[in-house]
This record gives sequence, structure tokens and C-alpha cells, in this order.
Amino acid sequence: MIRIELCDWEKARAQATRIRFAVFVEEQRVPAEIEMDEHDAQCVHAIAYTEGGRAVGTGRLLPDAHIGRMAVLKEWRRKGVGAAILGALMAEARRRGYPEVALSAQTHALEFYRRHGFAAQGEVYEEAGIPHQAMRKSLPQKR
Repeated sequence: MIRIELCDWEKARAQATRIRFAVFVEEQRVPAEIEMDEHDAQCVHAIAYTEGGRAVGTGRLLPDAHIGRMAVLKEWRRKGVGAAILGALMAEARRRGYPEVALSAQTHALEFYRRHGFAAQGEVYEEAGIPHQAMRKSLPQKR
């Protein structure tokens, strides 16, 4: 069972930094100096915890309704962690009244986001040396 905690950057910093560095910097070779940015302090962060309390995934929701920095430790992928993080961030966006959410998906993860209702927008582009695709999803407000 995975538990998702939504929190501010001060509370998320240690765990989110550890996970993002493991996935983006060490595994995907994104330059360390561009991984952390000035937006972190303004975001709502999601941290995924195992039953034993280990943080194994993270993501963030920016004030402009973009979801980003979705990262799950390698040994925890394909176990529903990413889906739980994404679901929590979309629920928070809906709670805030955002009509839609957007994200920049690495192309290897396009099918994951499509399964969650995201649609590709525009052409594939490169970011940090990795092919990406802009995607969007409407968030109809529940009545």
C-alpha cells in the first residue's frame, strides 16, 4: 500500500531531492545544476511512502497547473506509485479549481500519461538531452 502526502517544499525537500537526484541525475544523466529550480518553493509536492515509511516517489504541481518532476525509484516502478502520485496531484489541481493540467512527458512515459487521460500537444522536443512531449488533460469539476 502506497500513501501519498502533499506538502510544501520545506517538508518535501529532503525526500524529493534524494529521489529526483537518483532518477534524473544519476539514472538519466540530467545535469545536477538544472534539476533543482526556483519553482520548487512555489509548488505543492507529492511524496509517495511505502507501508514502512520509505519515500519512493515524488512529483509537483506548479501554480500554473503544470505537473512536473514526476520520479519513482527504479525498484518501485510498475507498482502503481506513479499513478498514485499523478492522481493526488490531479485531485489537488481540481480542488484548486484548475480547468486543466499540463505536463512535459519524457517520450518513454507517453503511454503512462495517455492511460491517465492526457493528450499530446505539438511536436516532440528535447529538454536536458531527453525527448519530451507536451501533454494536457481537462479537469471537469465534480458537482
